[in-house]
Amino acid sequence: MSEGAEPGRARALVEALRGVVGAAAAHVASAERDQAVAYDVASMSAAVAAAGELLDHDADLALLYAADVAADLTGRLTGRESLWGVDGTALEGVAAHVAAGRDPAFLERVAERVLATREAGPRHLSAELQLVRAAFREFAADRIAPVADRIHRDDEDIPADIIDGLADMGCFGLSIPAEYGGGAEGDEPAATPAAMLVVTEELSRASLGAAGSLITRPEIIATAIVRGGTEEQKRRWLPMIASGERLCAVAVTEPDFGSDVARIATSATRDGDEWVLNGVKTWCTFAGRAHYLLVLARTDPAGHRGLSLFVVDKPSFPGREWRLTQEGGGSVEGRAISTLGYRGMHSFEVRFDGWRVPAADLIGGEGGLGRGFYLQMQAFANARLQTAARAVGVMQSALELAVDYARQRPVFGRPLADYQLTRAKIARMAALIAACRAFAFAAARAVTAGDGQLEAAQVKQLACRAAEWVTREAQQLHGGYGYAEEYGISRLFVDARVLSIFEGADEVLALRVIARRLMKP
Repeated sequence: MSEGAEPGRARALVEALRGVVGAAAAHVASAERDQAVAYDVASMSAAVAAAGELLDHDADLALLYAADVAADLTGRLTGRESLWGVDGTALEGVAAHVAAGRDPAFLERVAERVLATREAGPRHLSAELQLVRAAFREFAADRIAPVADRIHRDDEDIPADIIDGLADMGCFGLSIPAEYGGGAEGDEPAATPAAMLVVTEELSRASLGAAGSLITRPEIIATAIVRGGTEEQKRRWLPMIASGERLCAVAVTEPDFGSDVARIATSATRDGDEWVLNGVKTWCTFAGRAHYLLVLARTDPAGHRGLSLFVVDKPSFPGREWRLTQEGGGSVEGRAISTLGYRGMHSFEVRFDGWRVPAADLIGGEGGLGRGFYLQMQAFANARLQTAARAVGVMQSALELAVDYARQRPVFGRPLADYQLTRAKIARMAALIAACRAFAFAAARAVTAGDGQLEAAQVKQLACRAAEWVTREAQQLHGGYGYAEEYGISRLFVDARVLSIFEGADEVLALRVIARRLMKP
């Protein structure tokens, strides 16, 4: 614990922040009608929740982060007090704590530790999870980091040795029960969401596009199969996914329907013992290399109750374009979408034209009709946790690069790290990362306990927005070099931008998930 960090300050500040957010959530009548205020309240609820989780991790970082949250909240509240239903003096009682946490001298002391360790505070991992972290950090350093910049720069396919190596380490079966070939049983760390977070962070620290997202797709499809599949389907699909013999992609989003999943139009029409798929999906990451496509399609016109999930089996294709045809004229084809970042897996537009799928490949069989929306939403909770971990991994990498550059770069005769402004930036980066990391583990516990939809959405929204700021500030510290592709920070900056868009767009999560749950009577 650093000099000047009084645990009571941060705790009192967090309690005051909770009071303001709670009062606002009770006051705002409609997330749909009062969107501007509801968005701010939802966003602040996530930040305050993260501040609360950081209290028992590190007193310095907890105070720094809580003070920054208070400053952010004050800015959002000013001029809108009546809309929030909160008195403008609500935080006056903790003003001294805010001042202590924002004192530049205090930030400099915090930065001293970060500059020495390249870490955003202690991890508080069990011995088992420390071993998991060490194993995947070593793998990432040996296999992923050496090729990450090249894959991004040339938009290459992910090398097979990365995929094969992760399969050998059991990455694709983290959430699959042991009886189906996965690692989820007993108290083994690989069976816990915490292990998933640790693995995802370490892979994303090396490269978001080349590794950090590889286990998300199997996580989504496996969750849907475990919760909704028949016993025959579990035994047919899950061992192949867990072993990495069959790679996975998800086909939910459509050109006209992104987060508005309940309105999707891709149809599945019954024809004897087959279903015929017609429609277009977009942003289907890894749909070329994947053998299994998890396709959400409309089997009935009845809104979200008319959606069902299919597993479409296909060959794996390298590159950016592929096409398949069936006897009788059915076809499915994919074309990769060029993107700013997040390269390697490639995101595809996939077109189904009379493509026939065996009735046995409807998840849940006849009992799965109309359950697709619910199964997909359940699977997204874990995916959002993983996306938060991906954001933390990207931020951790950016912090390390910023620290390294600041320590060795001379500016006006002194190392960049010696300047107060640099240290303030470094300290704030560390506090954000620590808060997001602590909240991600808390959200994982909530999901394990049986719900956790609110916490998963909150930490996803918070961490992904934080990643944009952290990578931007890290790039800024690099000056002109940060804009050069030969420096890894430029890759982190463009990769971070996608995080607030996929797995639940920032605004949709805030208004449709977080605000609605906060405002329930």
